[in-house]
Amino acid sequence: MLLDNQTAVVSGATRGIGRAAALKLAENGASLIVNGTNETLLQQLVTEVEELGQRCYMVPGNVADPQTADRTVEAAIQYFGSVDILVNNAGINSRNSTLNMGLEEWQNVLDVNLNGTLYFCKTVLPHMIENNHGKIVNVSSTAAKNAHKNAAPAYGASKAGVDYLTRHLALEMADYNINVNGVNPGPVETDMSKQWSEEYRRQVLSKIPLNRIGTPEDVADAVYFLASSMSDFITGETININGGTYMN
Repeated sequence: MLLDNQTAVVSGATRGIGRAAALKLAENGASLIVNGTNETLLQQLVTEVEELGQRCYMVPGNVADPQTADRTVEAAIQYFGSVDILVNNAGINSRNSTLNMGLEEWQNVLDVNLNGTLYFCKTVLPHMIENNHGKIVNVSSTAAKNAHKNAAPAYGASKAGVDYLTRHLALEMADYNINVNGVNPGPVETDMSKQWSEEYRRQVLSKIPLNRIGTPEDVADAVYFLASSMSDFITGETININGGTYMN
């Protein structure tokens, strides 16, 4: 297993992509610190990881609060002594148009999606620099690359910020053997996609060349690749995972 003796921190791990990524990393040898806002679901995840034979601790909290990053990384150092992998997955969406979107809604989406990513990166990077090693994987979205009527402007703007932050940190951290990459999921079966109407689901499916909606496990596979030694010569990249709906 490529992640033996490594510690991974996963934010937003209670559902969907975050949960699938946490389980995938554990299946491949990583010990875990998992974060989320739902303590019941976090505890269920901890139990599943332990059943895989890996150690796992949970740190509840909203990533929009900088102290959540502090507490999560402190737990990783306390229990495991280091942080080798950081997966920034926590995120929220809104679907109001620009004119119907309140400024509080705009700020809330940016606080979680963009600022939360920054808080976790800033907190974990000193430890990775000290160890001259680390893998950071930021979960973004194809909404960062293409305007979409089904997403509020705050969502696309926050994810575009995550993409730029990924490239910038990759450049800054290259001297310390720290790889910073991202994944840009497209249509994936998550709690967000459960909000779709059947008509909208059919419209989405009709535009996917591979003719299916993705799964959290599809994204988790790419997260694992970027978190492992298989991606040692890749940094500053974002991988589109969307069945071909957006190609570049």
